[in-house]
Amino acid sequence: MTEYVKKKELMMGIIRKIEECNLCPLHLTRTNVVPGEGSLDSPVVFVGEGPGADEDATGRPFVGRAGKLLTKILESVGLSREDVYITNIVKCRPPNNRTPTLQEMKACEPYLLSQLAVIKPKLIVCLGATALAAFLESEKVQITKYRGKLFDWHWGIKVFGMFHPSYLLRNPSTAPGSPKRLTWEDIQKVRKMYDQVINGREISLED
Repeated sequence: MTEYVKKKELMMGIIRKIEECNLCPLHLTRTNVVPGEGSLDSPVVFVGEGPGADEDATGRPFVGRAGKLLTKILESVGLSREDVYITNIVKCRPPNNRTPTLQEMKACEPYLLSQLAVIKPKLIVCLGATALAAFLESEKVQITKYRGKLFDWHWGIKVFGMFHPSYLLRNPSTAPGSPKRLTWEDIQKVRKMYDQVINGREISLED
């Protein structure tokens, strides 16, 4: 059995557990669970807050307007959705797209940690304040203050924060210092770190 086939079997086992999950109230209102998708061999995992209406309808992460923008952001530095793994902190849609509660995030945490244990990424890119706060084990973080910075996490994995694509949709300016302009700088850093791992180097923001 190849390593990738083994990873796929392990991930399918995690997905089956997610599909059967009733550990928090979100299972009562979901249409589909949204476990995640992408390469199980990717050195980079993108983690958002939670599924929206389009994701709940399809069972796929980041497929609505914000998802299409994320795809464009990746493509701007020569990456595709198939080059990375994309998932969320919670695997079911919070009603009305509200922020997940601490209880809901804690209920989903074992699934996310299991996914990361299978993929073994070197870098986790947190999209938005909620995802970044979860990884930094903080009640709240200011994404404007913490985006573009690299943090040490468990298992030798680095964590990097970016604006959530939905925030960019609400702030369309591309002026210097705007969220969109800063995201362009951040995704270039992500591409650089992706290449560092592929080339067997340590992840660093330094040139």
